[in-house]
Amino acid sequence: MRTTLLAAFLLTLAAAPALADDVAGTYDVKYEEVSTNCPSPLKYTMGKLEVQKTKTGIQVDIDRTPVMSGSAAKSGKISAKSKSGPTMLDGMNGTFSVAGKITPEGMLSLVMVGEYTAGGKALCSQSWNVVGSKQETKPEPPKKKATDPLAFVPSLLTR
Repeated sequence: MRTTLLAAFLLTLAAAPALADDVAGTYDVKYEEVSTNCPSPLKYTMGKLEVQKTKTGIQVDIDRTPVMSGSAAKSGKISAKSKSGPTMLDGMNGTFSVAGKITPEGMLSLVMVGEYTAGGKALCSQSWNVVGSKQETKPEPPKKKATDPLAFVPSLLTR
């Protein structure tokens, strides 16, 4: 019984890094604002969103937004949250979070929430639907073998 439980636990540990690998990548996304109570809301249109594998989970990186750290579940569900950090608007800090799913085919569907503060006081919040697809990775071209500059010398000597 112990051996079976140990084997199941080890298989679970071995599968966890592969899961983060499955969702890791760069996604072309668009943002649709769902709600805001901000007098000057942040604008996100189209852009890139990057999911990176870490030792303990994943990181979600969106340009001009604090990096969010979190986890990816076996089903492709992800969730991540940032620490408070600077936003696109001077003097305003934000804490951002995302939650949703990335399919095995590379389709991303998340809800992103931004909660803003200035001078330690809560200001407002916004939310967006974020949808997109994983960028295709191009295989690296084969590396050319370095030619030895003296390799042709014996053929010159035998003429």
